[in-house]
Amino acid sequence: MAVVGDGAVGLLAVLAARQLGADRIIAMSRHEPRQRLAREYGATDIVAERGDDGVATIKELTDGLGAHSVIEAVGTQDSMMQAIRSTRPGGHVGYVGVAHGVELAGEELFYSHVHLHGGPAPVRRFLPQLIELIWNRDIEPGKVFDLELPLNQAAAGYRAMDQRQAIKVLLRF
Repeated sequence: MAVVGDGAVGLLAVLAARQLGADRIIAMSRHEPRQRLAREYGATDIVAERGDDGVATIKELTDGLGAHSVIEAVGTQDSMMQAIRSTRPGGHVGYVGVAHGVELAGEELFYSHVHLHGGPAPVRRFLPQLIELIWNRDIEPGKVFDLELPLNQAAAGYRAMDQRQAIKVLLRF
């Protein structure tokens, strides 16, 4: 499987893929601290390239086929196309964030033979198992919080995430 996006959602998608038994997990990331966490969470390969180069690298890693499953965890036009084009025919793309300004060419999607699924996560379905995994320290999703700030500095926290100086900010009272 492959994950497009190295923010908190993408990194936790890597963790989830490992928990669900994926043998090979390709994380797309250009940021070394995020690459390290992706590997710690279970990524077997890191792809730093984007666009056609990123698609070519994923195809190379998958014997020319593309990934069977791809998580799109960014929500932009470029990331959605990266995900669709990195998926093998008959494969699945799950987009887990709200798409912003994404437009899909019907003909390209039609001929890709890719299944495209998305929407809000059914959290209640998975929450009991996730709480148990965290409680037993089998997983540590909180590692995505790499900056802690007081609540009155929330705007600075958003800037830090936007400028890739933090993955996720934990705000404290």
